[in-house]
Amino acid sequence: MTVAAVILAAGRGERWDKQGHKLLAKLNGKPVVSWAINSAVEAQLDELIVITGSVDLSDLVPNEATLLHNNNWESGQSSSLIVATNWAKEKGHDAVVVGLGDMPGVSKEAWISVAECPDHLVIATFDGERRPPTKISSEFFEYLPIEGDVGARPLLNGSNYKVTEIVCIGNGNDIDTFEDLEQWS
Repeated sequence: MTVAAVILAAGRGERWDKQGHKLLAKLNGKPVVSWAINSAVEAQLDELIVITGSVDLSDLVPNEATLLHNNNWESGQSSSLIVATNWAKEKGHDAVVVGLGDMPGVSKEAWISVAECPDHLVIATFDGERRPPTKISSEFFEYLPIEGDVGARPLLNGSNYKVTEIVCIGNGNDIDTFEDLEQWS
């Protein structure tokens, strides 16, 4: 079974209240998105896919990763997830583990734990709260919404499918505002 790691990093960052893009803001000397990318790289899944949109991240993505641009990024997270799953399907991956570029505290162990779970829909929990990374097996790709800012939530939050929760170490909080960033520093 092959599993690709996916970092969704295409959004505008509308709640960011400082100049620049939140993914490029410095957190302990590195751009916020670098923390998420590094954890996914360290997890050593079968492929790393980074989805971009509103900001160029090409200098921050390792050469061995697949960098895909979502031309429809303004329509929301769902379109980025479709870009990723279409690529994964084309490459023959059995599943993707999806994380967000604005979540610097997700550990490589979280990526690995979610990926290694044999179940088909899996989500990490941090301090009892469901947060990415999320594993979506390929048989569910066709059920993902193609529009909106909901990602895989309809699959994960509905009662139609079994969703396995994996307790993970790390921090599942994201960075949306400058105040959020200050709490991390």
